[in-house]
Amino acid sequence: MDILALITDLIKQLNSIVWGPLMLVLILGTGLMLMIGLKGMPIAKLGYGFKMLWAGRETKTQNGEGDIAPFNALMTSLSATIGTGNIAGVATAIFLGGPGALFWMWMTALVGMATKYAEAVLAVHFRETDENGNKVGGPMYYIKNGLGKRFAWLGTTFAIFGALAGFGIGNTIQANSVADVLSSSFGVPPLLTGLVIAVLVAMVLIGGIKRIAHVAGRLVPFMAIAYVLAGIVILGLHVDKIPAAFELIFIHAFTPIAATGGFAGAAVWAAIRFGVARGVFSNEAGLGSAPIAHAAATTNSPVRQGTIAMIGTFIDTLIICSITGLVIIVSGAWTSGETGATLSSVAFESALPGLGGYVVTFGLSLFAFTTILGWSIYGEKCVEYLFGVRSITPFRILWIIAVPIGAVSNLSFIWLVADTLNALMALPNLIALILLSPVVFKLTREYFANN
Repeated sequence: MDILALITDLIKQLNSIVWGPLMLVLILGTGLMLMIGLKGMPIAKLGYGFKMLWAGRETKTQNGEGDIAPFNALMTSLSATIGTGNIAGVATAIFLGGPGALFWMWMTALVGMATKYAEAVLAVHFRETDENGNKVGGPMYYIKNGLGKRFAWLGTTFAIFGALAGFGIGNTIQANSVADVLSSSFGVPPLLTGLVIAVLVAMVLIGGIKRIAHVAGRLVPFMAIAYVLAGIVILGLHVDKIPAAFELIFIHAFTPIAATGGFAGAAVWAAIRFGVARGVFSNEAGLGSAPIAHAAATTNSPVRQGTIAMIGTFIDTLIICSITGLVIIVSGAWTSGETGATLSSVAFESALPGLGGYVVTFGLSLFAFTTILGWSIYGEKCVEYLFGVRSITPFRILWIIAVPIGAVSNLSFIWLVADTLNALMALPNLIALILLSPVVFKLTREYFANN
């Protein structure tokens, strides 16, 4: 057995443990506990969240300290979450778990809104100012400042896994997916794709979080709206197949599905496991990544930023992932035997010949590019927490070098590593959310009693 095969086998064993029943119960259970403790507020106040988002478009109109506008904080967060998970991740979940996996993605997102809200509230409430005068926050800071010295090791653990996970979920996977789709669609060499992305990323990274937030604030709304509109057009053309698609989703969320066409069949456990895992991979609720961006928002209210943060999960999974999943099912492409971004591309192209494939190709390219930018912030802040501000420049150099390496690497191995690191990163964050939930409930009660 060669070294790569041995490493792959070891990571598979670790993956099956960290993504076992306990983790799925912990993710869904934490979200459900927070949703109940908040008395359904994230769902009831969804409209309020959109109102706060619209009001938070400019930094200069905000009260409080911070480096970027509340709107751009969400766009930075969305730039990291709207990526291959919305196109390749949904397709992989359906390929491995069947149409029922989409139902479990929805369930993950619904309770994930409460999780994302709590993460942002704690991130703003316990944030600090670094040596460069920038606001920094996230799980490592709310663990350190909220739980005290006894739990300091937990914050360090999160920062280590967060820094490592970034190179998987937020860098190499994104570059690999773009290289793969451009190679299959246009014959562009993967290395060339990787080098071009690396240069573009380098140009933006020079400006730090303010430049990234500015770019995200322009690109994210454009790309998300364009992708959703294309999906709606396809669903409109196949409106007669939508009821049958929902029937497939709901039936196979709770019953096994037999092999059909190129689909190998799947048990209910597979639908739950891959639906939840890919749901978390896509919207990142519970991972602890998004609050790092929200901690930099110019605001004097943790709760107000929390209501903006929870919208990210709603947009990412309940809108964008749903569009991808429904197109894959109504087009019939889910039985083609394809997986990943290729399955999404086949689905869009068969449903919208001559144009659908391009929608996926350019959508994935833009999504992945902004994800690399957004995750660079997360990795950078984790490394800064561990080694101080002097580590920022070396980190950025490594981040840029990793892009072309990811573009030419083995996709299945990278997905496996990223999936495993996601779980390891989520564990300390979920523990902190449970222990600090009384703080979230108290701040929420006080805010809405006065607003």
